[in-house]
This record gives sequence, C-alpha cells and structure tokens, in this order.
Amino acid sequence: MTHLRIKAGPFAFEAKLEEELAPKTCAKFKSMLPFKSKIIHVRWSGEGCWIPLGDLDLGLTYENHTSFPAPGDIIVYPGGISETEILLAYGGVRFASKVGQLAGNHFLTITKGRENLLALGKMTLWEGAQEILFEAA
Repeated sequence: MTHLRIKAGPFAFEAKLEEELAPKTCAKFKSMLPFKSKIIHVRWSGEGCWIPLGDLDLGLTYENHTSFPAPGDIIVYPGGISETEILLAYGGVRFASKVGQLAGNHFLTITKGRENLLALGKMTLWEGAQEILFEAA
C-alpha cells in the first residue's frame, strides 16, 4: 500500500505515503488504519487543521521532520514538549504550540483533491470540527 484515501468533511483526497523518507511513521500509521477522528483548526500554526492525540505514545522519533509543511503535507508530531498530534497543512504553516515552534514527521502528501484543501480549511475554521477518515486506497 502506497496510497491512502482520506475523507474530510464533504471532501475526498488521495495521499501518497512517504515510505522512503519516513518509513517508521508510515508503518505505525498504516497499523492504525482505518483511522477515524475529527479535525479542528490549528491555534498557533497558521493555515492548517489538526487532530489532537493527547498523550498517545506512538513510539516514534523524528524522521523527515519539518516545521514548515507545504499545503497538502500531513505531519505527525510524536509528542514530547507538546501533545501528540497530526497536522494537515492547507496553506502557509509554521508548526507551533503554546510552547513554541515544533517539528513533525512529514509522512503523507495529498496527491488528489488538492483543489479542495482551502475550502476544507475555511470550513473547519468557520464551521468547526469535521469528521476525517484515513483508509487504504
């Protein structure tokens, strides 16, 4: 499996697993599929939506990490000085929390449906939490 389907709010996306760049993160996330949650708009990072995972220990360290994911990049912060989370960038993002700038593992890149990223972000900002589902393609 190299691609996932993502349903977020009323939108459908397809994403490529970055298995060469983030093999441990991809393997861990694949073991969690199907993964269903809700996304909310970020508080500090800019144009992004996130899935708070609290103190969930994914057993991950940094790989292919960035503080500046591009639109369509999905990163996971494995926890530490802030809570564990997944972030989907739909525009300009400087990944941060109340403790300051963070870095997360870029493990998924949206390849189809990118034209709906901005609409999803604005819907989440103005209408609130949206259902999200990640599943094998």
